[in-house]
Amino acid sequence: MQRRTRVHPALPVLALLAIACSGPRDAAPGMSADASRVITNIGSDTMVNLALAWAEAYAEARPEVRLSVTGGGTGTGITALINGTADIANASREMKKEEIADARSRGVEPKEHVVARDAIAIIVHKSNPVERLTIGQLSEIYAGKVSNWRQLGGEDRPIVRLSRESNSGTHVFFLEAVVRRGEKGNKTLLSTDTLLLPSSEGITAEVVQNPNAIGYEGLGYVTEDMKVVAVSRDDDGPFVMPSADTVDDGSYPIARDLYFYTRGEPQGALGEFVRWVLDGEAQSIVRRLGFVPVN
Repeated sequence: MQRRTRVHPALPVLALLAIACSGPRDAAPGMSADASRVITNIGSDTMVNLALAWAEAYAEARPEVRLSVTGGGTGTGITALINGTADIANASREMKKEEIADARSRGVEPKEHVVARDAIAIIVHKSNPVERLTIGQLSEIYAGKVSNWRQLGGEDRPIVRLSRESNSGTHVFFLEAVVRRGEKGNKTLLSTDTLLLPSSEGITAEVVQNPNAIGYEGLGYVTEDMKVVAVSRDDDGPFVMPSADTVDDGSYPIARDLYFYTRGEPQGALGEFVRWVLDGEAQSIVRRLGFVPVN
């Protein structure tokens, strides 16, 4: 399984300043190559380090095009796209039906671009003896039906549940695919004692220092100082570890696409950047950061 060194929370801010503050914005989203020289990219915290790496590499190839990259969560990015304050919404989930309807009511037709793939890794403290969990067990943990590690073959310790906040696309995906088991009509909610944390770094920091904790992260945020649990769709297995290979072959059960959303088909400088992201150099960055290339 590919892993990368954790990025210090301050680094994205520094990179943002270097990329975004080189000049004023001089065009509205989606305009022609001559006019659109600043591309604003807002959204998924899972994708923010990947988007920053793309922006830095693209600045070397096309220094006349400036990219502004910020996180804030998938919901924040989609809202900014609909409002016209972002050219690209980074999203770690698909747009919801109500978001698409809201966009269309404002004359915006969202265009979806799958730019990378990801696995949601289940992480625990390195001292935790639990090696594997099923989707059903994860659902019971996060719904509050299982509250002690002893019930799962571990030590007699309370389970500390960690989750991203509700504005996070990763939160929404995990709720639907794992807690609700992908079942239409399932309205199971997270246990009220689940700790909602605002960032991926917050979850990893808590797991590393808390032997009772369980959390979930995009594969690109997994580091050597935590333990990754193998996951199965059901009790019969197989139990599979997250990796680029197990995402590609479909054997890892908690995998997803990562998206760009634009206001219609991207044109000019924006279109050139989106096409570049789907090509060789940008996709090699995807793999280097621990995510899964789309090509």
